[in-house]
Amino acid sequence: MPSFILLALAGLAGQLIDGALGMAFGLTSTTVLLTVGVAPAVASASTHLAEVGTTLASGISHCAFGNIEWSKIGWLAIPGAVAAFAGATFLTSLPAEAAAPVVAVILFGLGVYILARFAFLRSDAVRVRRIPRRMLVPLAAVAGFMDAVGGGGWGPIGSSTLLASGRMEPRKVVGTMAAAEFLVALGASAGFLVGLTASEIPFRIVAALLVGGVVAAPLAAWVVRLLPARLMGTLVGGIILLTNARTFIGAVGLDQQAAWPLYAALAAVWIGAVVAVVRALRRGRADVAQQAADDAVGAAPEPQPADAVTVR
Repeated sequence: MPSFILLALAGLAGQLIDGALGMAFGLTSTTVLLTVGVAPAVASASTHLAEVGTTLASGISHCAFGNIEWSKIGWLAIPGAVAAFAGATFLTSLPAEAAAPVVAVILFGLGVYILARFAFLRSDAVRVRRIPRRMLVPLAAVAGFMDAVGGGGWGPIGSSTLLASGRMEPRKVVGTMAAAEFLVALGASAGFLVGLTASEIPFRIVAALLVGGVVAAPLAAWVVRLLPARLMGTLVGGIILLTNARTFIGAVGLDQQAAWPLYAALAAVWIGAVVAVVRALRRGRADVAQQAADDAVGAAPEPQPADAVTVR
C-alpha cells in the first residue's frame, strides 16, 4: 500500500486536474487505488468519501471566483445524488471479481471519451443561453450513477456534455459541476456506507486523498482561468487509458500477449494527440499575437512627411 504522502499527492494531483477541467478527481484517484490492488467498491467508496471534503472546498473556492451558476445547482445536484446512491448500492452488491472488469470497462471508456473530447472534438464557440431542465435532470442522473459505479464519471459525462453544448462559459461549467458534485459525493458515500461495513473502508486512504484534495482546491479554482485545459485533458485521457488497458483487455477476453499491438496503438494515438494539441495551442497563440500586432498597426496614426505644412 502506498504511503500517506504518496496518496495525498495523488489526491492533490487529482484535485488540480478536477478543478481545472471539471473532471478527473474520481478517475485519477480510483485508477491509482485499483493499480495498487484496492478492490473496486472500496476504491470508489474511498474516493467518494474524500470527495465530500474536496468538493465542498472546491465549491467554496469556485464561488469566491464567481464560477458558479446557482440556478442550475439543484437540477444537477439532486438527481445526481439520488442516482449516485443507487450506483453505489449496485456496486457493493457485486462480488469483487465481478466488479473489477465492470469498473475497468467504464474507466477505459471514460478515458477514450476524455481523450477524444479534448484532443479531437474541441470547440471554442460559446453562445450563452438557457439550458432546459429536461436536459439537466437526465444528464445528472446518468453522470451520478456512472460516477459511483466507475469511481468517476460526474465530470467526464456531465461537464463534457455541458461544454460541448456551447451554452455556458467553460469556467461556469467547471464551477457549477464542482459545486453540485458535493451532494453527489454525499449520495454515493451514503450508498457505500449502507453496502459496506466500517471495517472495509480504509479511512487512512480517505484521509490522505482528502488532505491532498483540500490543499489543491483553491489553487485549482484559480488555475482554471489560466491553464490550457485542452492539453491537460488530453494528457489525463491518455493516462487513464493506458493505466486501465490491461484490466480492460482481460475483461473483454483478449489474450494479454496479443494485446501488445493495442498497447502500442494506444500509446501512439496518445502521443500523436498531445503533439497535435501542443502545435494547435502554439498556432493559436501566434494567431492572437499577430492579430494584436495588426490591430496596433491599424490604430496607429499615419506618419506625415517631414516638410508637411499644417493649414490652420
